[in-house]
Amino acid sequence: MAFISEVNMSFSHYMDDEYEKLFRRMNPPRVVIDNEASKNATVIRVDSANKHGILLEVVQILTDLDLVITKAYISSDGGWFMDVFNVTDQEGNKVTDEAILDYIRKSLGPESCFTSPMRSVGVKQSMDHTVIELLGRDRPGLLSEVSAVLTNLKCNIVNAEVWTHNTRAAAVMQVNDEETGSAIIEPERLSLIKELLCNVLGGGKKNKGARTIVTDVVTHTDRRLHQMLFADRDYERARDDDFDEKQKPNVNVVNWSDKDYSVVTIQSKDRPKLLFDAVCTLTDMQYVVFHANIDAEGPEAYQEYYIRHIDGSPVKSEAERQRVMQCLEAAIERRVSEGLKLELCTTDRVGLLSNVTRIFRENSLTVTRAEVTTKGGKAVNTFYVRGTSGCPVDSKTIESIRETIGNTILKVKGSFEELKPASQDSPTRFLFGGLFKSRSFVNFGLVRSYS
Repeated sequence: MAFISEVNMSFSHYMDDEYEKLFRRMNPPRVVIDNEASKNATVIRVDSANKHGILLEVVQILTDLDLVITKAYISSDGGWFMDVFNVTDQEGNKVTDEAILDYIRKSLGPESCFTSPMRSVGVKQSMDHTVIELLGRDRPGLLSEVSAVLTNLKCNIVNAEVWTHNTRAAAVMQVNDEETGSAIIEPERLSLIKELLCNVLGGGKKNKGARTIVTDVVTHTDRRLHQMLFADRDYERARDDDFDEKQKPNVNVVNWSDKDYSVVTIQSKDRPKLLFDAVCTLTDMQYVVFHANIDAEGPEAYQEYYIRHIDGSPVKSEAERQRVMQCLEAAIERRVSEGLKLELCTTDRVGLLSNVTRIFRENSLTVTRAEVTTKGGKAVNTFYVRGTSGCPVDSKTIESIRETIGNTILKVKGSFEELKPASQDSPTRFLFGGLFKSRSFVNFGLVRSYS
């Protein structure tokens, strides 16, 4: 009887999937892009058959294109999904690039309806790299130690994203073999990588909070970082003592009994990907957004969501209400970029990240967030740094670091934009500039523990 029950359940699930595919074929998504309806923004309207996660899918596509969503209206009550987005480019202009507009039409329009749900835009299975996920206690010098371990294991870091929040650190890294440029697949080598990185994450101690995963499962990087920290329950930890309270979002959840919805409101300083972070969290917490209004035209962003749990119920208890509020606050804070923004742009080379972060560490700077990308032989790395004691970064320290790495290679994007220019005859500039171009400097350095 149990076997028959399992067969029936499997058949029912198969029929539901086939019915959904049929419904989508009969009602393909429709995308309308209008550059005339609004004076200041491009208006994108998406109509589609409804499914759980579709809002996140649409928002993910737009944010991955670095578009700024200034306004949005979402409605998905019943079997149909409709949303309208006002978007601009990073400079606040309408989107006129036909290649981008065509990509949006293809990604959200009829051609997309036969793809698997929750696709990850710009992310695909690759034989060129191995994905390493890291989770552990945050501390000064952690990124330096992790990158040094990988460099000494002959691993090249192709791309990486690192977040820190409430004493925890999470990272998703794409690495390949230094010699072949291909993914690392040898079980013994992967096991060694995991073991050594776990030692670094745990500070040399057995630490249940430290975890290293080597995987070939491809997930959208930002979404995966949210999932890792959410599973780590970072939202339950006391907020960092030096967290800027002005950055704290105002999140509230109330029940609208007449319509059987819970209404979530978020007021926060606006920043890129704010909408994605909120929608990602609600989706992964198994809530469905039925209606939403988004307004981010000024320095402050206002978001309003009408939600129910996937089982059809609104928020049931005070404990659940508090949890939703805590999780949304944490999701927004994870991307808050505390510290000074530094951007490094140079020719990519093995060990580059290890050497740069070692210089930060030796100058008593800690990295609070990092984005590491390589394309066409060029490395573009963004770091948010602050003093290891939480104090503001001293301008003389930054000037010294820039002289060490190279003033044209490392640029300040934060509050120290008017640094005193380094002397063209500085002996330090010539000494370290030459080292940075040499192969010996790239491969220098053994792994040391700085806790």
